[in-house]
Amino acid sequence: MKSLFVFLALAAAPLFAQEAGFKPMLDGATLNGWDGDPRLWSVHDGVITGSTDHARIEHNSFLISKRKYADFVLRTQVRLRNHNSGIQFRSEALPDWVVRGLQADMAAGNWWGSIYDERGTRGTIVNGWKGKAEKVVRDGDWNDYEVRCDGDFIQLKVNGMTTAELRDPTLPRTGVIALQLHAGQPMQVEFRNLRIQELHQ
Repeated sequence: MKSLFVFLALAAAPLFAQEAGFKPMLDGATLNGWDGDPRLWSVHDGVITGSTDHARIEHNSFLISKRKYADFVLRTQVRLRNHNSGIQFRSEALPDWVVRGLQADMAAGNWWGSIYDERGTRGTIVNGWKGKAEKVVRDGDWNDYEVRCDGDFIQLKVNGMTTAELRDPTLPRTGVIALQLHAGQPMQVEFRNLRIQELHQ
């Protein structure tokens, strides 16, 4: 009887982490509120999966939030199978599921915890991998990623470690959030427990 109670409790467990002030960015079953190439993105049991295994892409492609965000803390768990991905923030949506702006970067064996300028001129703005994220990333497993935007201050954390901080008054103060699939070799990335706390409201 005890095992039955445990099973029922697990079955009733929420799909999303419950944290005061945070709201899930998915309904758990659909991609409502997001826009992306339907060949590449799917959601099941609260997990967003992006894959290029069966669809070749000519340029980086993104799943893009339909609304913009200004000051916030975003938290998620990410699992990357080879190649490169990232979380765009305060970015600009362009045609054909392309995005320009700041990215919380990640790659197989590199770049986790770094701030990158996607389709910009600055490249890697802050390298959060060397001596930082490389010490805590679990390759091929789930990793916690946090993005904080507060005024002109940006902070990234990977598995609880602060990997990158940037203060720049020239940065955009609002924009979309987007999840990346990188052109090139076939890859897959998964996001779960994607949630956000908007600040100063």
